[in-house]
Amino acid sequence: MEANESGFEITQGQGAWVIRMWWPTGPITGGPQRITVEAAEGAATRDVARGISTTVLRRLDMAAAMKLAEQAPELQQGMKEVTAKVEQAGEAAGLLLADEGVSEPYLAMLAATYKTMADMGAPAPVPWLARLIDRRPETVKDHLKRARREGYLTTVAGKAGGELTDKATEILAAFVNPDDVQG
Repeated sequence: MEANESGFEITQGQGAWVIRMWWPTGPITGGPQRITVEAAEGAATRDVARGISTTVLRRLDMAAAMKLAEQAPELQQGMKEVTAKVEQAGEAAGLLLADEGVSEPYLAMLAATYKTMADMGAPAPVPWLARLIDRRPETVKDHLKRARREGYLTTVAGKAGGELTDKATEILAAFVNPDDVQG
């Protein structure tokens, strides 16, 4: 594995071919964003002349590459930092809920925290979020449904997450820096 400031590259050999997989710096949430296949140094000309076969691609060990990438020290530090920020955001949403009830700032913060959890590939964002705001997962699901219904978070069919709407972004911007609000 090679790492630099822009990402990680994992290399695998498959017969006459070298396969390089690249992930950007940050949490590993799925497969690589780039794969290159090139003839290996010293590969037999007859093997290279046949081209890349589907067999070569099927033998690509994506799971092993992802496991190796996830163990990178640089990634581990980055994950700790991202996780700490997500935890802070979730706790802030919990404080908003305790202070204001199911308010606009709470729904926007809840939606943003949930989106971040889903984007980073958290396997169970709702229970994690429930723990952070000190509510049951069913309650968090109801609040997320309300956030979607009231226009803070879009829906992604069959997947956790969604996109923050302009409404949520505006509320969060005002909440984070009230001096920027112009009335």
